[in-house]
Amino acid sequence: MPEEPRNSRSLRVAAPSARELAAVLFRQKRIVILTFCGAFLIVIAYGLLTPTYKAEMKILVRKGRVDPVVTPTPTQAPLLQPEGVGDEELNSEVQLLGDNDILDQVVRRAGLADPPTQGFWGFNNRDEEVQVARAVRKLARHLKVEPLRKTALIAVTYASSDRFQAEKVLQCLASAYLEKHQQLRRPSGESNFFEQQISEAGKALVDAEAQLGDFGASNQIVSAALERDLTLQKLSENEFARKQLDINMAEVRRRIEKLENELASLPARTVTQVRTADNPLLLQLMKQKLLELELRRTELLTKFSPSYRLVREVEQQITDAKAAIAAEALTPIKDETTDKDPNFEWSRSELMKAQVELSGLRARAAAADQAAIDYRESASRLGAASIRQEHLLRNLKAAEDKYLLYAGKREEARIGDALDQQGILNAAIAQPPAVPALPAQSAWKFIVIAFLAASTLSIGAGFAADYLDPSFRTPEDIESYLGATVLASLPRKARCA
Repeated sequence: MPEEPRNSRSLRVAAPSARELAAVLFRQKRIVILTFCGAFLIVIAYGLLTPTYKAEMKILVRKGRVDPVVTPTPTQAPLLQPEGVGDEELNSEVQLLGDNDILDQVVRRAGLADPPTQGFWGFNNRDEEVQVARAVRKLARHLKVEPLRKTALIAVTYASSDRFQAEKVLQCLASAYLEKHQQLRRPSGESNFFEQQISEAGKALVDAEAQLGDFGASNQIVSAALERDLTLQKLSENEFARKQLDINMAEVRRRIEKLENELASLPARTVTQVRTADNPLLLQLMKQKLLELELRRTELLTKFSPSYRLVREVEQQITDAKAAIAAEALTPIKDETTDKDPNFEWSRSELMKAQVELSGLRARAAAADQAAIDYRESASRLGAASIRQEHLLRNLKAAEDKYLLYAGKREEARIGDALDQQGILNAAIAQPPAVPALPAQSAWKFIVIAFLAASTLSIGAGFAADYLDPSFRTPEDIESYLGATVLASLPRKARCA
């Protein structure tokens, strides 16, 4: 019998009125007031004693430069992409910020993991990995990452009771995020690769320079191609000079032949002066002798007759003397002066000069022939040396180009790394985290929250206590429970104050 009324009571579906609800609260006002005060004080105390600080940072996502393609030729300046950023890029960065690897690094750097502890029996019940995993899970719960609408910004907030720890966590997150972003956006090991390549290219360049220097020192050649060209030019000039010598020698031979013919027809000496004159001394003597003979004839005629023999002898002597004087007058003395013929002497001197000149031209021709032989041998040797030197120069040029190429590539990689580290690519810290000065919730907000929480909890506690109270409160409860009509009921008297 008692079970049926209870079941019938539980099956009532009539909605309680506001008066009935208020009556319940008034019946359980002690519990409602105590619960309200306790919950209100607990929430207020929690808000005042353990305030929550939120550190915030903003990340700007944008289109940056295009990474240069690694090619064996110098690359042009990287092109810039348009500034627009789509939802895919923003969502990718949001997911990257919540990556477990990044959160693991943040936990380790910020010291969020609790140290391992030993159990009661001395066993290690919490190792480091477990503590880090729990700290990562807790960090993921308190970390809020969301893109801001109609912007290219991502807002990252972290709530903690320690304001310095909140700022430190975001600092570590920014550092780990940029490092991870750099690893994903930049080719892995590019700088190290170019550093190694430039080291090898530098060694090859030094070896090529040493080989070229040794070749020049051993062969005493500075520029084989230039020296070869100069030698060939000298050989050409020597051949031209040799032809001129042949022409000159033919001309000198012809002149020698002509001079020899002229010398054969010219006298060695010639009369330069002819002088004729009487012999005055001889004529004077002969006239003096004639005078003496005439004086003697006169003297003899004074003593002798003309027919006398002495007179005739003297007259004959006078006649001979006169004949001798006449003959002497008819044959005067002739004096001729001769000298060297100037034409002969000029021809002979020119012949000697021509012969000497011919001898000199022959010597010069012999020297030119020997010089031509030397020039040909030198040109041949320099030609072979120029081939070897050009090969060494090509190796040197190739090594130098390779060194400069890798130097430029290394500089591009270094600039790219510097740009990534400074946030000049498509991710940058627009608002760095700072130590929050005020809690996340104000005192009035905590009061409102405490009031709402205390009101809800106290009302719920009042209805629960009233529901669990087995006593009858109204005649309807008795009728419902007993199934009989209540004839009269007496109200409960109020307690005296």
